[in-house]
Amino acid sequence: MTKTVLVTGAAGFIGSHVTQGLIERGDVVVGLDNLNSYYDPGRKRANLQEVRQVVSGEDQLTFVEGDIRDRDLLTSLFSEYHFDALIHLGAMAGVRVSVENPYLYYDVNVNGTLALLDTARQHNLANFVFASTSSVYGQTQRIPFVETDPCDRPLAPYSASKRAAELLCFTFHHIYQQNVTVLRFFTVYGPRGRPDMMAYKVVDNIFFGHEVPLFNNGQMHRDWTYVKDIAAGVIAAADRPLGYEIVNLGRGEPVLLADFIHVIEELVGRKARLVPAPMPDTDIPYTYADTSRAHTLLGYSPKVSVEEGVTAFWRWYEKTVLVRR
Repeated sequence: MTKTVLVTGAAGFIGSHVTQGLIERGDVVVGLDNLNSYYDPGRKRANLQEVRQVVSGEDQLTFVEGDIRDRDLLTSLFSEYHFDALIHLGAMAGVRVSVENPYLYYDVNVNGTLALLDTARQHNLANFVFASTSSVYGQTQRIPFVETDPCDRPLAPYSASKRAAELLCFTFHHIYQQNVTVLRFFTVYGPRGRPDMMAYKVVDNIFFGHEVPLFNNGQMHRDWTYVKDIAAGVIAAADRPLGYEIVNLGRGEPVLLADFIHVIEELVGRKARLVPAPMPDTDIPYTYADTSRAHTLLGYSPKVSVEEGVTAFWRWYEKTVLVRR
């Protein structure tokens, strides 16, 4: 059965893959994105162009350039379309950058989510999926990370804003019985990756001979998760109204940062110019998702290994980023 889905942040890294996955299975997508300048809006337009290549009909993808805080716009969209689900990926991203402008991060990530929740409530939306982050766990002592962790000690404004939005989601479920699934993403990488993300920065710096900061001497484990596995989990959540649930989406196989860089070096055929750097106060040495709840509730089963994922990312980088330069 064809669904009509509103996807916020549709032109972004994860958003464009989720939009593509929905379209490929025949759904209708209304994509909302303000194409902000956190990174080059041209990259986001290029993401949309890639997605449009899989569209089979004129009405299958409608893109709206607009802000999730614009309640009049949201009301207009919900009045025009009957949405079966809302996938809320739009946000101000970046843990470290959030320290420099916490007001903006709270305005977009909390007030924007509130505007969406309230508009969805007014129009009796069946299912709301909210993209959160593994950074809400902070310096947790529980390894692997489990969804029942209190998550009450976030290390950056970004993490705190996402945790605050998670709590708003519960409030709307409690008062209005809205179905809301909160998804905590773990170190997503892959084609269309943002230029501020670790995988992209490492490839870019190695290829152009720039220095690569090696935080904590590379002794940081990350649960690297390929973007198409994440997108599959997001779409599964959109298909399953669950009341209120928090679910980890990761691979469940942490890889040392130094080893991840080595995989990239092998593909690029060049050594990185590694420069020791201290681990930022906003960072943690280990991320590791317990994905058992995702498997049980969503049928989530990540399939792409780090070697396969980095290879796909490198091929995309060669074909698109280097050509543009």
